[in-house]
Amino acid sequence: MAILELNNVSKSFGAGSSRIDVLTDINLSVREGEFLAIVGFSGSGKTTLINLINGLIFPDAGEVLLKGEPIAGPGPDRGVIFQNYSLLPWLSVYSNVKLAVDQVFPKMSSSEKEAHVLSYIEMVNLTPAKDKKPSELSGGMRQRVSVARALAMNPEILLMDEPLSALDALTRGSLQEEIIKIWSRDRKTAILITNDVDEGILMADRIIPMTPGPKATLGPEFKVPFERPRDVTNINKDAQYKRLRNDILEYLIEVGATRRQVSDQKYILPDLKPTMPGRVIFGRKKKKDKVKYF
Repeated sequence: MAILELNNVSKSFGAGSSRIDVLTDINLSVREGEFLAIVGFSGSGKTTLINLINGLIFPDAGEVLLKGEPIAGPGPDRGVIFQNYSLLPWLSVYSNVKLAVDQVFPKMSSSEKEAHVLSYIEMVNLTPAKDKKPSELSGGMRQRVSVARALAMNPEILLMDEPLSALDALTRGSLQEEIIKIWSRDRKTAILITNDVDEGILMADRIIPMTPGPKATLGPEFKVPFERPRDVTNINKDAQYKRLRNDILEYLIEVGATRRQVSDQKYILPDLKPTMPGRVIFGRKKKKDKVKYF
């Protein structure tokens, strides 16, 4: 059953000669409980796609449906983990998570809220740091707070906008495992935006590449065949992994090369040649060389 649908969605910014068509003809169906990864180039409109699903912006054409109803704005049914953490610097770990819980569960008693917040802080292994401010935390710990805050809202869909791209390789690998472990507990619908094909293979059930912008759209889907839980070392040795990775990368390289060729055709430089031997001086001609342009 599809919990989320995007039908013929297009989105642009600006007007007139400044108009940029970011997304065009986006068609996507996400099943309830699946983990979907969308991979693509930087600047292809992946964040715009997430913002459409989250209700922060609206399509120029087409529709975005959640459980068959048009999305009218942000809501607690969609939790977002941002790339830049988006934590309030003057609040502690506990207070950053509790702020979201206060908004989503206003009728919950104080004791229930406290237990709820602490359970999610414990889930991301941050109990010893619950009273610390974001400035006292590492990048990986800040992102754990973002994960706890999003999950504490008990959303139906978890949206992740390149949440691990700013982290070092070791921290990134550790958080990938943590997010998968947390997701596996209740299998909420999850959409991961990433530019890392390996990350998509490790975490997702299905990978859909996005073509380069402008006028980016979605390419063919690639199903990830590996059983969960997945072990990175074993997957790397699997011939299926190598084929899947190569297929996705080849597609991205091919569409990237095609887009560059189309783009280059818009900027054809004139073939300026002198009628007589001499130096070509753009913008003027030097008399002693008797240079003429045609």
